[in-house]
Amino acid sequence: MPIKKTILLGERLIQKGLISYKDLDLGLKEHQRTGQFLGTTLVKLGFIEEDKLYPVLSEQLKIPYLKIKDLAIPHEVFEKVPAKYACHYKLIPVKFEKDTITIAVADPLDVRTLDDLKLLLGCDVAGVLATESDINEGIKKYYGIGAETIEEIVDTGDRTEEIALETRKTENIEDLVEDASIIKFVNQILVQGVKDGATDIHIEPYEDELKVRYRIDGVLYDVSVPANIRYFQAAIVSRLKIMAHLDIAERRLPQDGRIRIRVGNDELDLRISILPTQFGESVDIRILSSAMLYSLKNLGLLSSDLDILEKLIKKPHGIIFVTGPTGSGKTTTLYSCLSKINKKDKKIITIEDPIEYQLKGVTQIQIHPRIGLSFAAGLRSMLRHDPDIMMVGEVRDFETAEITIRVALTGHLVFSTLHTNDAAGGITRLLDMGVEPYLAASSVECFIAQRLVRLICPQCKVKKKLDKKLLEGFKIKDDARNVTIYESKGCEACKFSGYKGRTGLYEFLVMNEDICELALQRASSDQIKKKALELGMHTLRMDGWEKIKRGLTTIDEVMRVTEED
Repeated sequence: MPIKKTILLGERLIQKGLISYKDLDLGLKEHQRTGQFLGTTLVKLGFIEEDKLYPVLSEQLKIPYLKIKDLAIPHEVFEKVPAKYACHYKLIPVKFEKDTITIAVADPLDVRTLDDLKLLLGCDVAGVLATESDINEGIKKYYGIGAETIEEIVDTGDRTEEIALETRKTENIEDLVEDASIIKFVNQILVQGVKDGATDIHIEPYEDELKVRYRIDGVLYDVSVPANIRYFQAAIVSRLKIMAHLDIAERRLPQDGRIRIRVGNDELDLRISILPTQFGESVDIRILSSAMLYSLKNLGLLSSDLDILEKLIKKPHGIIFVTGPTGSGKTTTLYSCLSKINKKDKKIITIEDPIEYQLKGVTQIQIHPRIGLSFAAGLRSMLRHDPDIMMVGEVRDFETAEITIRVALTGHLVFSTLHTNDAAGGITRLLDMGVEPYLAASSVECFIAQRLVRLICPQCKVKKKLDKKLLEGFKIKDDARNVTIYESKGCEACKFSGYKGRTGLYEFLVMNEDICELALQRASSDQIKKKALELGMHTLRMDGWEKIKRGLTTIDEVMRVTEED
């Protein structure tokens, strides 16, 4: 690889207006202190971005510059260089032909590494340039997360089969799972999941493989992991059990636990659920963080709905029900309401299953049905603690519904959830449970239905021609011809899904006199919904249309999560 004096790089960057003389002076001082390549030093100091530095470096050194993310590297190529070597020296093989392997490196002055690689592989080595971040992403993509760790365990004596057998035979496997390499690998999976913005990490055993998947913005993505990981499935699960203070010897029954970890400056609460399956124990790790708590203004509410909600949570008594399926963001909405009204002069108690987030200043109770602490039993005890505001995780049965209503009627503000498809269905669900219509009408203030939709990725967002056929499922009152809608092509930032982040769709059914009258008559949910629409309620799909008009999401996404009105 041809090499020139590093000072020439600095001069060239100045000539192109990419850095200043002051930047170069500071960079050279740091370069002399650390001995690092000048280009790497300038990037670390924040004076220049990698994707602007490397084209200049390529031009100076007459070395090709490649973008790893644009390549499709064959399996037989990256297999020639061990993962631990690629990770340690920050390089990745990109091509092999005519007994010459082409290696992408971030530091063009590190000739010794390429010489070592030539001896290791027994073939000629040619170097090309790539950014360090590109190389790191390439290593994760082609070798898999934690590949060097798994390789290291195997190289210590090819213990793969021994580990697989030991974890099946013995009950006391604490010594095995406390191996530093297993700890490191589990940490790598957790940290990468947090960095990718995953809400869940799934570790799933199958007959001939162990899958790791991240749920990001409500969608599951396969994680690239080394094939050898399947031999360490029991050790990985046992490590997680120890972290969650679970019984590592019990592999026949489901178990649940929690882990507290720190990633950077973030305190994270991991909810662990372990399920025995045909080929071993399957693990779901729910990632919860105080950073996930939103203010009411960040939930995605329209201004009219925000005004309604802010008025509702200021009421001294009554019930506010949030409805929707599992994973629709009900808990986040309720916690946002509690955060808004969490003042020193208010006593707030919640009873939940499970406790999702920890709120300072709020007394939170976890139900334990096995010992008799149900929602209903907890509610009775909570009343003796003089609360102003209460939250019941879910109303599932008549007993819980009846006590919740009695609590609201005796001067308490109560928040809770129901599993119904829309807001109007909340009334009929309570009546189906056996609640008297007059009690429901006099205690409930509002039913709020909600769903989560993915936001269009801002990096690859483009305008789209409006197809009128797609609008047939929407009740559109305005002129759609003047509306600009968007879609996304998919890019690396959004993992080529076209979406990044989520927001809520909402449907508010306020219990006014007309709706209460229908409830007293035991009207069907369709009749109640029809009347609510006449009174100005907008449905989930109508709310979705507003988000589409604002360029936040797509027609396909709204139709995916809502029913036709």
